[in-house]
Amino acid sequence: MSDLFDTATAAERRAATLLLNRLRSSDPITRANLNAAMVEGYGGTDADGFWTQRDSFEILEHALAHHLQFGPYPLRSLDDVGAACDLLDRLPTQTVRSEDQIEWQQFSTPVDLAAIAVLLANIQSDDIILEPSAGNGLLVAHCRDFAALQLNEYAPARRARLADVFPDAVVTGHDGATINSTLAAAPRPSLILMNPPFSRSVGLGADAHAAVRHLQAALRRLQTGGRLVAIMPDWFGPNARMRDLFETTLRDVSVQTSVRLEKCYLKHGTSIAVRLFVIDKVPGKTIPATIQRSSIRDLIGALTIHDRAVLGAPLAPAPKRSSSPSLFRAMKSNRAQPRPYHAPVRNNVLPVQYTPLDTPAPLLDQVGVYLPYRPSRITFEAAGEHPTALVESVAMGSIAGPIPAYVPNLPERTVSERLLSASQLETVVYAGHAWDQFLPGKFRPAKEGVGLEEAPDGRAYRMGYFLGDGTGAGKGRQVAACILDSWLAGRRRNIWISKNEALLEDARRDWTALGGLAADIQPLANWKIDQAIPLEQGVLFVTYPTLRSARGDHSRLQQIIGWAGEDFEGVIGFDEAHEMGGVAGGEGALGKKEGSQQGISGVLLQNHLPGARVLYASATGASDVNNLAYAVRLGLWGPETAFSNREQFIAGIRKGGIAAMELVARDMKALGLYTARALSFAGVEYEILRHELTREQIAVYDAYADAWGIIHRNMERALELTAVVDGLENATLNSGAKASARSRFESTKQRFFGQLLLSMKLPTVIAAAKAHLAAGQSVVLQLVTTAESILDRRLGDLSPDERANLEIDLSPREYV
Repeated sequence: MSDLFDTATAAERRAATLLLNRLRSSDPITRANLNAAMVEGYGGTDADGFWTQRDSFEILEHALAHHLQFGPYPLRSLDDVGAACDLLDRLPTQTVRSEDQIEWQQFSTPVDLAAIAVLLANIQSDDIILEPSAGNGLLVAHCRDFAALQLNEYAPARRARLADVFPDAVVTGHDGATINSTLAAAPRPSLILMNPPFSRSVGLGADAHAAVRHLQAALRRLQTGGRLVAIMPDWFGPNARMRDLFETTLRDVSVQTSVRLEKCYLKHGTSIAVRLFVIDKVPGKTIPATIQRSSIRDLIGALTIHDRAVLGAPLAPAPKRSSSPSLFRAMKSNRAQPRPYHAPVRNNVLPVQYTPLDTPAPLLDQVGVYLPYRPSRITFEAAGEHPTALVESVAMGSIAGPIPAYVPNLPERTVSERLLSASQLETVVYAGHAWDQFLPGKFRPAKEGVGLEEAPDGRAYRMGYFLGDGTGAGKGRQVAACILDSWLAGRRRNIWISKNEALLEDARRDWTALGGLAADIQPLANWKIDQAIPLEQGVLFVTYPTLRSARGDHSRLQQIIGWAGEDFEGVIGFDEAHEMGGVAGGEGALGKKEGSQQGISGVLLQNHLPGARVLYASATGASDVNNLAYAVRLGLWGPETAFSNREQFIAGIRKGGIAAMELVARDMKALGLYTARALSFAGVEYEILRHELTREQIAVYDAYADAWGIIHRNMERALELTAVVDGLENATLNSGAKASARSRFESTKQRFFGQLLLSMKLPTVIAAAKAHLAAGQSVVLQLVTTAESILDRRLGDLSPDERANLEIDLSPREYV
């Protein structure tokens, strides 16, 4: 076999040499010239099976890379790109594609576009250059005067040609989307040139976001202050559909140049448009306006070569925790020092090492009604403490969890660089421990309602887990960690459900912090409600309002179930799970209420995916029994429990009040199904900032109070005139209308005086903030309301003429 390969290599070299001689002349290369060189080099024709038309274009690019290495034209300024355009005009159009070319997305960079990219890169003599998807080397072949060259190409045949053209380069064959870890042992590049595959990924096949995965990996690999020049698909821009992904990917960098080019790939057999970005890895700034042209010749005069940023030091490992005393003074003598650690060279997926404790860890000293939190049954070998001290109630802290058997697998830096604290890792362990169990009995979804019916021919339902941490404990990071553990176990379809679309950015932030790619999380809103979701793998981001939506015969719920498949075993993360709290209905001010549609949809999703790993995340899990009515996977009712169904559970626990809810929470923790921790406020001091009303403010308040008195009297008169109240007998004739009018009046009055009092306090608040800033202290102001919904309503009521002369008053005066 080796002799055959040697023969093929020799034939390639003979054909490439003939084409190289032709390139050095000023004559064009026609298809006839190309075929003649291939026949002479291979000793036979394509009809005889010696080579294919696709092979001829590959050998032409190989010869072209050799030719560019000798500098056939200077490339010192943008005016020199004209010579590259002339060279491209001499080449034949590539009209044949092979299955391998489509499979590996092998569309090389045209020489004129490559020349522009290299000039915009502004290469320095000490640059370490990396091309993550180097192809046949047409892009990097233009580079001159650099320190080192790293070329990565997954396709073996092209990789072999790279080694022939660039003998001094380090040539590797990894997936370009993983270079941040697979090339971890190599020096970090200061300049990256890339033309990634647009819609295919290694191991994934069709992947609409392949180019973004490669770009994100390259940005992580690049030195701080380095430059990256990327040729990207046309859809990667600040358009309505991809804005979130675009802005997330480029959030922490500076885009120096943004170009959109049409018809620049005609010589390579496609008319697609592409975008060219020049990116510096320095703190972000406003993305410049996109320059649009139809050809490279038209583009030359519109570009500017920007100066390079100063290279920063390599990224340091996470700093050690300070040795300042804990907020819990009684813990000073008991707390162990942080373990020393060393950042790994690679980021391999490894089991999270921990030691189970047969005897629960001793309780720490109580502070008020809280206990300092510590994992009760496990000790991690490398994980650090949570950045801020955590506590749990004395009642919960006195209960130890079960000894877990589940061992999660996560990237080693997740633990060694303390991207997850010990408390957060404990959640991943216990969630996996719960998901290895199943509810007693077999069930199938009820034909009506949201219940489950016992059935011998039904399916077993996997147990769920409830994360009840408060604000600041990092629920989003823990949801991401649980999904990542599932992802790395091969379950590449997962669902993340949250309160609104604005939280998509938070989900991507937590996911990418653990090593994922922002493109892995895709919002359901990307697809129409009657469209099958084409996402082969990823985390589907869904909001509760979207989950309940339907149109005609189509619903989002059925769309999600269809994408997941009946054998779905991935994670369904119900972030802000209390949004489903109304599933059980109940008694309202106007009588009995039906269950909320988003709560019903959430329960139906669980009912139709029995193998799903359900994770509930809410800080209000134990505050009201309705906040557990949607938690059908915790085994709180049904076989082998004290309650035959959910209704009995709710009625029984409601009678016991908050004490019964506390018992439920304690029992769930003892079973390893519930965790509830909160930030410690030990050591926090409160001081009331008092504002003394001035005489002018008192006069303003009194004037408005008198005005509201007039409004109130006029409202009562209006009720009489509209026959809501009988003016003679003072009897109510329409109680509903009267209650509605008075409710509207009182709520408007309260909002008015709330805003009025807030505005009166501002002089004192502003003065105090300035004093703290002058003393070098930080000031954090919490906005209770931003009036966004009011503004949206007011804008929606405006006519086109009013919008042209916009004048909106959102002050308290609008209520009067």
